[in-house]
Parts: sequence; structure tokens; C-alpha cells
Amino acid sequence: MNCDWGESDSSLALSDAGEEELFSSASSSSEGSYVSAPRAPEAALKAASGTMEEVQEPEIVPKVHHYPIVSQRHTWCVDEEHLHYQASYQHQIVHGFSSTFIKAYRCFGRSRGRRLTVLEMNERGSGLRARGEVQDFEKLRAECRRSGRLFEDPEFPATDCSIFFSRTPPRPFEWKRPHEICSNPKFILKGASRFDVQQGELGDCWLLAAVANITLNQELFAQIVPSDQEMDDQYAGIFHFRFWQYGRWVDVVVDDRLPTYHGQLAFMHSQDNREFWSALLEKAYAKLHGSYEALKGGTTCEAMEDFSGGVTEMYDIEQAPENLFQIMLKANQRQSLMSCSIEPDPYVAEAEMSNGLIKGHAYSVTKACLADIETPRVQGKIPMVRIRNPWGNEAEWKGAFSDKSPEWNYIPEETRRELGLTFDADGEFWMTFKDFTRNFQRLEICNLSPDSLDDDEDDASRRWEMSVFEGAWVRGATAGGCRNYINTFAHNPQYRIQLHDVDEDDEERKCTVIIAVMQKNRRAQRRLGLDCLTIGFSIYHLNDPDSAPKPLDTQFFRYNCSVARAPSFINLREVSCRFKLPPGSYCIVPSTFEPNEEGEFLIRIFSEKRNNMEENDEEVGPGQVSDEITPELSQESEYDRAVRQFFTQIAGDNLEVDWRELKEVLDYALKKEFEFDGFSKDTVRSMVALLDVDNSGQLGLEEFKSLWSSIRLWKSVFKKHDRSGSSYLSGFQLRAALNESGYRVNNNMLNLLMHRYGDREGRVAFDDFMACAVKMKTCIEIFKDKDPRQTNKATFSLEDWMEHNMYS
Repeated sequence: MNCDWGESDSSLALSDAGEEELFSSASSSSEGSYVSAPRAPEAALKAASGTMEEVQEPEIVPKVHHYPIVSQRHTWCVDEEHLHYQASYQHQIVHGFSSTFIKAYRCFGRSRGRRLTVLEMNERGSGLRARGEVQDFEKLRAECRRSGRLFEDPEFPATDCSIFFSRTPPRPFEWKRPHEICSNPKFILKGASRFDVQQGELGDCWLLAAVANITLNQELFAQIVPSDQEMDDQYAGIFHFRFWQYGRWVDVVVDDRLPTYHGQLAFMHSQDNREFWSALLEKAYAKLHGSYEALKGGTTCEAMEDFSGGVTEMYDIEQAPENLFQIMLKANQRQSLMSCSIEPDPYVAEAEMSNGLIKGHAYSVTKACLADIETPRVQGKIPMVRIRNPWGNEAEWKGAFSDKSPEWNYIPEETRRELGLTFDADGEFWMTFKDFTRNFQRLEICNLSPDSLDDDEDDASRRWEMSVFEGAWVRGATAGGCRNYINTFAHNPQYRIQLHDVDEDDEERKCTVIIAVMQKNRRAQRRLGLDCLTIGFSIYHLNDPDSAPKPLDTQFFRYNCSVARAPSFINLREVSCRFKLPPGSYCIVPSTFEPNEEGEFLIRIFSEKRNNMEENDEEVGPGQVSDEITPELSQESEYDRAVRQFFTQIAGDNLEVDWRELKEVLDYALKKEFEFDGFSKDTVRSMVALLDVDNSGQLGLEEFKSLWSSIRLWKSVFKKHDRSGSSYLSGFQLRAALNESGYRVNNNMLNLLMHRYGDREGRVAFDDFMACAVKMKTCIEIFKDKDPRQTNKATFSLEDWMEHNMYS
């Protein structure tokens, strides 16, 4: 059966049309490249002969995103070799663990006792790879004040390596503190404003556009830029900022030594040279990612999410939905952060168009509204958008409703006051929504999480419902690649979501849901040559969720089409999309484009109404031995008797063996059957510990019989899956092999087993499989002994815990 993809509002020429029409409209209001896929109904899966035919989905074609890097010319610099004259494009290369539900959302706010839960950078549990010591701002500031010295950050030194990781600087930068740059410096001067954000040499206009946005939300700004720091009698040369990182808020400490050239700040700075909060914020963000250079090139949505914990939608304006302005209005009401951009000129940096707009440059969208207008012929409201260039200079829009343009004469004086209209050369300008869609090509909207808003019950309708999970793609275990690779696709992590209630005032009776998959820690690994993977996701409807396998297997994906998927598989930090789906159960499968690409990720679900989300996986524990294997184990063969006879020969009169003698017996028994160098010392010692009930370090004949029975099972399962006789299993076969051996594992456990027992190629050798099986059996037996009532809970004293772990 062919499953053709169509536009979201198209009907499907398939049998059982009633149910198909339900799913043909699983629509997306995101990028125009998205098309929705209908699910194949079970009734249509069987042909007249009663056999099932595979569905054929269109092949997924990856996209490559190029990050434009364009910066502002400085009037004091005429050297074209300098960084701010360069334009480059980060061509992303393809390359990067356990699924743990973030049960407690990292909440913050100003009312009803809510508080911000923050972890220090490098602290265990921060979600970031530690790169140094944990730094506590209050303790460090107190120590500096007691000693009378200014703080110098050892984790982000004032050296060239903190600026560049790929090359030496084009000229010497001098690191200076604020009081060495000007007299009477201030952290914040007369309140923070979007006009405090001026771009320097660094190609991080994407970051500046986001920084300008957060100044419009005082509560959000206060979370990122704590107010407990000033350049007064508390001054100790130390400051701190808070950023959202993959489900957690992280506090980043910096000293106030800043890169300068000719006595002026080289990078982000304020319009007033006595104000330093924006420059220090940029330094903290650079430290978070390893260097200033790591901030070259990016998308504004990345920074907006790091400043809010929200989820971003990206719109191709040329193919945007008809209700785009309504989406922008609603985003403005929800205090969402917005930015826009124009595609770069590949040959010209800072390509300024005749209308005053800059190609390859990120702008902040600071307001969307309907403004009153009165002309000789018409009177009514006109959709307007306010935009800001982070350069903060005269580089502004020159068309209709630009500064001092005659069109403003048609806007009543009262309306102009309400809009806060000014005509300064500050980079901010207004334009009609029509001109906006004609001139800009991309819009990014960062929807704030529920915890990014205050607790006002009157505003409850403006909040999103949110579910969050962490996960990983591990080579040979859970990195199955996209649907193009049908044989491994089912090995990807899977998440089940239940949508209950339709949106308010929705005539179609559907549920709005935003799905976002974000890969973790990639920007900080640029110095290692790693960058963003090509990622995406697919959505499948579960017609009968109670009878669907956990996780969904390859057979399911062969005979069921996805109902929707990501706009594209692309090398961005996050892929997200908005959908409207009928109420029901769905399974979301996030994946990399190709199999065996490793990386950690965060998956988030935003919905207007309540949603229930869980991992679509089985529970860890004992299972059933495969019926295909059991008959082989029922009778003892001549081979088994020969092994037992060799054991008695090695064991001697006391019929006991230590680990060295056991290794001799097992190598004799299995080296002829499998191509390997014999069992390792650790594997054999684990086998002894498995059955050594008296902790003597030896096994008797009866204990060996029990061990050999287990080994017969494990080697039979291994041979079944090792059809090539290579003495290796593919990591993707490990889960099935363990299941057939009587052990149930989930993706979390499977990832850990591959890290422990797999090789770099994602394979598991025979010796490692046996060690894995021994460990699984040992852990389950120990747990059973401590849980006689089968409550799935056990209590261990520290001594018990240490004894079992150290010996086994």
C-alpha cells in the first residue's frame, strides 16, 4: 500500500476514509516545507489475500543550515583583516545519554513564594560537562572582600584562549576592568534598556537580538541578570548571570576583565560607555560555551531559549500560514520573544539593501500590534511591527513608516504616543506587517515556558502546559537513524503523549501542540571539531495504545505511516514545529538522520491544554526465556558431559575451582566454538561471584553446573543473533538477545550497557556479552533476595550495598 503525502488540508484517496480524514489534517503552522503524513488504518493494511503490505513513506532528505556571521564596522578601525570585516558560514558536520524525566521543572517567579532553583556551573546535576571547579558567587565575593583583592576567574582567564580556540588573535587585545576604561562605571545605568545592547566585533548579532528582547520583560531580565550586584561598596570584581541549559538554570560567575582595543570594548557594549551589564552578560555566555569565538554564528532562537527556557518556532515567512500576524499578536500577549532575519549574501558581508535593511543579520521584533490609521479614503486599523537592529545606529528601514516618513501623518497623535514613537538613530523602526512579510524571510518566536511567567491566575489562559524528558542517541543501542533506515529506526528513543482536551474556540476540535527536540552541549564542543547533528522527529498515532508494543517495533513502523513529522531533518541545535492533532494517543520518535550518530537531547512538549507524556518503553527486570531457545537446553549432550568431566579433572579432590581454574575450564569449552581470545579475568571473577554463596572465592561442582546451565543459554542466544559467526553482536541486537535470555531492559539501561560493554563500532564481543549477562543475572538475584514480597522495592544497608557491588 502506498501512503502518499499531501498538504495538511487535503483528503486522502484511501479506503476507510472516515478515520483517514481525521488524520489527513494533522497540520503544522511552521515552515512551509512541512507536509503531513496520514496513518495507515489497520483495516487497510490487509490485502484480499489476508497478508500485510509495507507502507511506503517518502524518503527523508536532510537540510544543511549555514550560520551567517556578520558584524558591525567600527569607526575606529580601518583594517579589513580584522574579525569584524569577515563573513563566514559554519557548515555543520554530522556527529555527541539515559532518559530521565525532569520531574521538578526549574521554576522561578516573583509571586506566591516561587523561587528560582539554580545550579552552579560545573556542579553535579547541572546537566553540563564539568570544565573546572564549582563556583559559588556569594562565597567568592565574600572571600575577595575579606582579602581586599579583586576576583580573577581561573576558569575563564584573561588570555587569548578565552577569545579564540582555532587561531591566534589578529591583534593584541588588552583585558581591562570597567574602572580602567572609564571613570565612575556602573553595572546598570538608569535601568536596563534594549538600547544598552550594541554589537562589537564578534559575529554574534543573533545573541544581541535576544539580549535586546529580554530587556522588554522585567521579570525575565531579573532572573538572568540578578540585582544583587553593583559597582559600589560591595564591588569585588565579580559578577554572575543565569542561563537556562537543557532543563536546568545554571549560575555562571565571571570577573569583570573585558577585552578591549584602543581602550574601547571590543565586543558587546552599551550605548553609554559607563554601563557594563551587557558586556559582562556576553562574557558569561562566552564562558558557558568555552570562548568568545564559540559564539560566532548562530540562530537567535538558541539564545532566546537559553534566556527563558522557552521553545522556539521558526517560520519561513514566504510559506508562513495565513494567520501569521495573529500568531505574532498572541505571542506578544504571552510575552514571547521574537526575532527576524534576511538570508545572507554569500559574497558580501554586511550587504545593505537599498531599503536600509541588512542581509544575513538578526533583528529583534519588539512589538506587534494593530494601530489606528486615518487617511482621506479609509479609516481603521493597520497591522504594525516594531523591529530593532542590534547595531543601535542609523542602519534602519527606509520605507513606509520609517523614521519621519510622511505615512506617520495618517496615525493619530494619541496612537503615536501609545506606541512610544521616537525618531532617533537608535536602530529601532516600525513597518507594516505587509512590508515585514515582503522584506524579511525568517521569523523566530520563543514561547515562554509556564515557569517563565508569573503566577497571576487571570493570565492562566496565556500559559502553555509543558512536558520535558532527557534522552540520548547511543551508537549501536538507541541511535537508529531516521525512517529511511527502517531496520534500525525502532531502536530510537520513543515517547508516548496523550492529548485529552481540544483547544478553546477551535471549530475543528483539535489540540495545538508544539514539539521540540534540542541536542545538548554541541556549541561548547566546537573546539573539539564537533557541531550540530542533523536531527528531526516523526509522530505516529496509536489507535489502540493498550495493545501496542512497548517500545514500538520494526513491524509497527513497516505497516504504519507517520501522521506528522518535523519540518525537516536539519543541523540546528533544536528542531521544533507546531501541530494541530485530534485528541488521542501518539508516539514521538526523535532521531538523527543517519544511524549510529551519538548525542544527548532534550524533548519538550508544549500544549494549550493538559497533556500526559511518558517514555514508550518497558520496565527493567526479569522476563521469560525465549521458547525457541528452551528446547535446546532441555537435554544434556555429550559435549556438556565432556565439559563437566574436564571440570572435575581441573578441580582435583576438593571439586572446587578458583577464577583461574574456572577460566581454564571455560576457555577449553568455548574457544573451539567461538573465535575469541578466551574469557577476561573480570568476566570469570564475576561468574564466580554470581554463585559464590559462602564468599569463599571458589565454585564447587553443583555451583558450576548451575553456572554452565546459564552459559549454555547465553551462548545459544548469542549464536542465534551472530549469524555471520564473527563472535560479535551488533549493538542493535543486544536488547533482543537479553530479552530472549530472560532479562528486560529499557533504553536507559541499554545505553549504559553499550557504554560499559560495547566497542567504538557499536558492537558487543562474545566475552563482553557473557559479562553483561552475568551482571544482569547477579543484579536481579540480589534484588530478589532483598524483595521477597515482590514489591519492586528493596532496602540495602551501606555495608550490603558495598559488599554486593565490590564483589560482583
